[in-house]
Amino acid sequence: MSSLEKETRRIAESEIRIGDPSYVAAGKPAGALRVVFLFPYGHAYSLMCNGPMSLYDLINKRADVPAIAERALIYDCLVREGNRLRSPEGEHYRSIESDLPVDQAHIIGLSVTNAGDLHSVFRLLDLARIPRRAADRRAGVHPLIVGGNGGFANPEILAEYVDVVAVGEAEESLLEMIRIIHAHLRSGAGLGSLPERLSQVPGLYVPSMYDYSCQPGGGVTAVRPRSLRTPDRVHAQFLDAGNLHSAHFVSPISDGSAAMLFPVLGCKHSCSFCTLGTPPFRQAPLDLLTSYVDQLEQHGIGKIIISAPTFTQYRWRDALLAHIRRYAERAQHKVTTIIGSVRADEISASYLSAVAELGEFGHLFTELRMEAVRGIITIAPEFAAPDLVSIYGKTMTPERVGKAIDLCRANPDYSAIMLYFIVGAPGERREDRLAIADYAKAIRDRLGRSDGTVILKIQQFMPQPGTTSQRLAMTDPSLIDGYIGEIRERLCVLAGQEAYDKYFRVLWGEASRLYLEAVCLRGDRRVGEVLEDLYESGADLSTLTKEQLLGALKARGLEFGRHLRYMSDPVLPWHVVNDIDHEAELELAAAVAHRSERCR
Repeated sequence: MSSLEKETRRIAESEIRIGDPSYVAAGKPAGALRVVFLFPYGHAYSLMCNGPMSLYDLINKRADVPAIAERALIYDCLVREGNRLRSPEGEHYRSIESDLPVDQAHIIGLSVTNAGDLHSVFRLLDLARIPRRAADRRAGVHPLIVGGNGGFANPEILAEYVDVVAVGEAEESLLEMIRIIHAHLRSGAGLGSLPERLSQVPGLYVPSMYDYSCQPGGGVTAVRPRSLRTPDRVHAQFLDAGNLHSAHFVSPISDGSAAMLFPVLGCKHSCSFCTLGTPPFRQAPLDLLTSYVDQLEQHGIGKIIISAPTFTQYRWRDALLAHIRRYAERAQHKVTTIIGSVRADEISASYLSAVAELGEFGHLFTELRMEAVRGIITIAPEFAAPDLVSIYGKTMTPERVGKAIDLCRANPDYSAIMLYFIVGAPGERREDRLAIADYAKAIRDRLGRSDGTVILKIQQFMPQPGTTSQRLAMTDPSLIDGYIGEIRERLCVLAGQEAYDKYFRVLWGEASRLYLEAVCLRGDRRVGEVLEDLYESGADLSTLTKEQLLGALKARGLEFGRHLRYMSDPVLPWHVVNDIDHEAELELAAAVAHRSERCR
């Protein structure tokens, strides 16, 4: 038995299907398509990707969908050679569910979470022995490549490499695409007209159906559909909670160690730099989540991860926590509950008590990226300057944060506070950044715990396509290390070296990824060629330097500075999928400019 076969068999045997375990492959229509979702992660992390996992589950549980879905991962046994991966012993790359080569699928689904990781698409396609560029693939011979998720917020970067991008939630658009392709193949019709037909499906962006006029150095001047039947714009699709498949709210498969719940989708607030408020706010039915917890208890799964942008917005949060607590009280094994972010202005004493009564609880970020910190609450002020908080649409005023800390101080189960801050935003001054250190020191003082710990998680401001800040200028990522160093130094002075070492942590270390993210968020189709050049060169893209990026951009006639500037261009590279109100963009830009002028 080969290494890959052993590993996929071990994975399959370890998996527990939760909810309705029945799959309807035997009842599928004749000629059912083969859909393979490629995950750029190992097994445990792939199960947390609820977008592709929910689509995988949906396809396999719907008898009327003429397709069977599979999953292929970054298996432990794969051999790394520079930027590439290959199967051991000359084996073909396969899925968990089938020993057939992945490149024999009809459709390949690629989900990328962050724009800075788009180069992972090259690695996966190479691993599967599928030509990277769409122009090099032949209809009926090679799979159709479909991309989606937040990494494709600007779909132009990989426009020459993917055939279709699903914009928004793909529960309806992907199924419609499957039905169209299945009908084409069953009728014997040629696939040459397929791109035009798929471009008419709401929520599907087909890059080959649009012509772009590019500017020197970066950017575009015009976008034109190639067909009268191809729409000028593609709008993101979002479904009502009642029309979403259950796996959108609960992970359908566990490896036996953990399982995830997604109580809310979207956010009630719309901060100008955040994509969480883009989809409408929806909530999972309580009985769906409690029934799911009951099944976790039956299977003895002891780690429950509640992933939500703002769990405190979930209407039935107290009832859900009480249900989990009763499971923990009955269990003979340890039950740990890991909770994603909450909002300081939505925290109450009863919520803190309900979480503390779970017994063993923690936070999702620290669970995945640090040692498992317990007794932690996370708050996202984002800015230390109150007027910056207001300008960027945040509601997390110092007063509200202070009230939340007072509630934590009154509850002996909370000894750690994690604060999220942003640096490098337009309108920001050096003193605004240094004030983050003062803010952290004040929070620990207000917490009033001798063992109190404050963790600063600092991120760079990155204007995201699909937000009102998408045109704003971006700080050169090479400057951020210096900013973080100044914050650390000031916090050390304020707290004293001994207290700083013992009770404070400042988390940062993303500069290399942000170089790529800067150009991938703002670039046109030529940036995809830059990524491929860097990938081909063997450059370590996890430690990419600014000099390496500048050289690769120059070779393709692009300028780094054009990707950092305020984008006043009438047409943005992601024009086809851009739904943002331009008046709101101008209003935000004016407020930022006014602060900058006032603070000189």
